[in-house]
Amino acid sequence: MKHAPSIAATRLDHLVFVIVTLLYWTNMYIYVPILPPYMQESGYSAMLIGIVLGSYGFTQMLIRFPLGLLSDKLHKRKPFLMIGMLSGALSCYLFTMPDSWLWPLAGRMMSGVCASAWVAFTVLYAAYYASNEATKAMSNISFLTVGGQLIGMTLSGWLSDTFDWNAAFIAGIGIGLAGFLLVLAVKEPKGGVARAPISLHHLGEVVRTPSLIRVSILSILGHCVLFITMFGFTPLKATELGADSGQLTLVVIAFMIPHAIASLLAGRTLAPRFGTWNITALGFVLSAICTVSIIYSDSLSMLIVTQAVNGFAQGLYLPLLLGMAIQPFEMNKRATAMGFYQAVYSIGMFAGPFLAGFMNEGFGLDSGFWLGGAFAAAALLLTLKWKGTS
Repeated sequence: MKHAPSIAATRLDHLVFVIVTLLYWTNMYIYVPILPPYMQESGYSAMLIGIVLGSYGFTQMLIRFPLGLLSDKLHKRKPFLMIGMLSGALSCYLFTMPDSWLWPLAGRMMSGVCASAWVAFTVLYAAYYASNEATKAMSNISFLTVGGQLIGMTLSGWLSDTFDWNAAFIAGIGIGLAGFLLVLAVKEPKGGVARAPISLHHLGEVVRTPSLIRVSILSILGHCVLFITMFGFTPLKATELGADSGQLTLVVIAFMIPHAIASLLAGRTLAPRFGTWNITALGFVLSAICTVSIIYSDSLSMLIVTQAVNGFAQGLYLPLLLGMAIQPFEMNKRATAMGFYQAVYSIGMFAGPFLAGFMNEGFGLDSGFWLGGAFAAAALLLTLKWKGTS
């Protein structure tokens, strides 16, 4: 039986969507590596840096699920792509405002709004493929995610090194606005794109599922580690070791490329051969070791080694947890499970840098990495405890 895509998309339609997706992630990550050193140089405390970094996850925790509900109710995805692009541009603009810590806080919260629009991208892009090619569609868009993040984070260091801190934010404004205009050319039928929707009716049943609860807890801990390290305070450690803005790019590349490779290998090769829980446990043990090793890195080259291994380790467990979150559910409940899972792991994006910021304020930068290592170790113990459970 031949399956047909929900949207008859041409090569040009695919190309437009690919460019929009790359612009979306580039816009969102173009200032991520420089944000902690920028705020430190601006005179903000470690505690306030942690609050600003954590606000990204806090916003998603509140609005990701409702935004998904609204998108499913309207059957429209394109307006949410526009919201994502505009909020990304506004986020960058708010960072250019001087003289108050409220502006970077508002900017990072607005970036959380931008990130919350991501579910609309995935649903619309999946409609460009036949139903039996869903895995191919998600694999492609996952690769675009990492690609856009890498482009943004690489540009971040180069722009701030070549010009000044504000250059990355100004570029982000331009990228967000360009993406908004290009969204107008994205193909979506007038009637929108339907899917098995996020359902409040199924929510009670879904959230009581033991396997989803276990995987969500592990994902919270995993995202705590990610947003304490590369998407949090690792750039500050690099600047402590003498890295300039350009050298931050090397640290980013060292993390992101192994992260992308591991994401591709984890589900396709490693998990089928060695077992999903075993690879998840391997990822957490490596991440625990590498996060603590950041503390003992006394040179930039040593820090880069820790980032390469940590990037690979985190790339092992994050995509596997995503797959395990929806695996037990029938198709009509998977959107609800995914919406809940994404809202819940946002707790880690918030709690990790928020708690690390408080510890850094009281006990110094290294204390936050001890906390990240403890989160990874706790996740490892839980993974070993839950291994083999359904």
